[in-house]
Amino acid sequence: MSTGRDAWRLFRFQTGNYVLLCFFRIIGFGISPQIIAWVSKEFFDTLSGHGGAGFDPYTLCAFLIVNAAVRSGFIFIDIPIHFKTFFALGALLRKNLLTHILRRPGARALPGSSGEAISRFRGDIKEITDFLAHVPFLGGEFLFAAIAVYVMIQIDPLITFVVFTPLVLVVVVVNLALNRIRRYREDSREATGGVTGFIGEMFGAAQAVKVANAEDRMLARFDSLNDQRRLTTLKDLVFNRVLDSVIWNMVNLGTGIILILAGQAMQAGSFSVGDFALFIFYLSFVTGITRDVGRAMARFKQAGVSRERLLTLMDDAPPEHLVAHSSVYLKGDLPDIPDLERGDADRLKRFEVEDLSYRFPETDQGIEDVSFCIQRGTFTVITGRIGSGKTTLLRTLLGLLPKDRGEIRWNGEVVDNPGSVFVPPRCAYTGQVPRLFSDTLRDNVLMGLSEDRVDLDAAIYNAVLGPDLEDLENGLETRVGSRGVKLSGGQIQRVAAARMYVRQPELYVFDDLSSALDVETERTLWSRLFERGDATCLAVSHRRVALRRANHIVVLKDGRVHAQGGLEDLLENCEEMQSLWEGKR
Repeated sequence: MSTGRDAWRLFRFQTGNYVLLCFFRIIGFGISPQIIAWVSKEFFDTLSGHGGAGFDPYTLCAFLIVNAAVRSGFIFIDIPIHFKTFFALGALLRKNLLTHILRRPGARALPGSSGEAISRFRGDIKEITDFLAHVPFLGGEFLFAAIAVYVMIQIDPLITFVVFTPLVLVVVVVNLALNRIRRYREDSREATGGVTGFIGEMFGAAQAVKVANAEDRMLARFDSLNDQRRLTTLKDLVFNRVLDSVIWNMVNLGTGIILILAGQAMQAGSFSVGDFALFIFYLSFVTGITRDVGRAMARFKQAGVSRERLLTLMDDAPPEHLVAHSSVYLKGDLPDIPDLERGDADRLKRFEVEDLSYRFPETDQGIEDVSFCIQRGTFTVITGRIGSGKTTLLRTLLGLLPKDRGEIRWNGEVVDNPGSVFVPPRCAYTGQVPRLFSDTLRDNVLMGLSEDRVDLDAAIYNAVLGPDLEDLENGLETRVGSRGVKLSGGQIQRVAAARMYVRQPELYVFDDLSSALDVETERTLWSRLFERGDATCLAVSHRRVALRRANHIVVLKDGRVHAQGGLEDLLENCEEMQSLWEGKR
């Protein structure tokens, strides 16, 4: 029932196009074949001297030609509407999934690997749209069947009954097989997702695999996953082919019986040659209808499997969000990315963290009861040993990890959903390993912003990228490759910094930004950031250049605030800070 409700909501998203498709399919598969059937009957009855319509064979052939031309015209109109409709439905499903995924905490955006998610975005959405694409055909076919039943009953009720007996048997067989259809499809999709996910992991860990000399073991694992996928896919395909074979054999059995009965009726004189031609014509279409009904029932079950797999990507979201209606922009200009408008509530005066806690469920490691305050125009540095919780603290602050308890306040107002609040123009963040896309430097910095509405040159200057651009052959138009592979680690960090600067947020958040920079470049980067007197920054760092410039330092130890204050005071009174300053880990 849930699959049916979602199918209905998707139908309503493209109501106009769907109605047109149903109309064209009724013409093409419900009415046009009936004209062919009538012409066939009259043609053979005319040749045998029993024609009742009074048309000669040439006129009847002309009817067929006109019918074919009209049907072809409808098909040429139908095809673009078909693709527009089902591209739109697929785009809507993908948009709704992405919208939800991007709203979730970054560390838990996907329940599995990205490769498996891509498999679901591709295969499972296609499964649903393929089922929906099949429905309009059934409308035309059922209309044809209704007319055919009426006409055939008028000619011979017994033969008509035999014609449609296979349809009932097919429905029974498919219903008995539905659970197995579902199980085989689930296994096949899961195995395919495992292979796709492992491919993504191999690409992402290519360097680590090479260093560990683990190519053979990786390939062996890949072969094992492919073997599992091959077996599950084979079961799925074979079972569906066997089901198709059962359907066809039932129909063929019925066809043979019909031919025997029709032959006897013709010998008795109650069946004309035209009637026989009409029944034979109807048989081919009824056979197709029988097959399509069985396939539609199987596809409906498979679409339900795909729906449930997609809902797992949405985790706690209501199921109806998967098919919620919104614009998909299949043609024309895409909507402009809104400017980073800054209101009075966005302007930072005071940022407070009180008793913030988060524990990883798997390890029980994390942060506990962290409190500190940031004033506008100050530079706050979070420091500590490796594993002390620095990155976890930043990610919890920004909503990339869901806090267990504690409060985060922006200008005294409690922030309940930091993941949606701490974004430009309020906040911009760069992680330990900045993510660049396989695009130009310019597009990696702008990320969709209009260049004429931002100060790109200032962002490049503040990120100390000018000298690097002069050394690059195409400057800002240089394509950086996958994850910025064509750039050095320091260049990647500074491109990520420029991406932040071009948005001019109220609060800059850096996670060990300068780890790949030399001391002089780091000193220049911090100096340029604070040339604007009211810049506010929160950074994770253990570097002396950053610690010397900091107005306030928070020292973490074992996930808790061990001490905080100015550098001189901490160096005098805090052994942990003294150890960190001297480089002891």
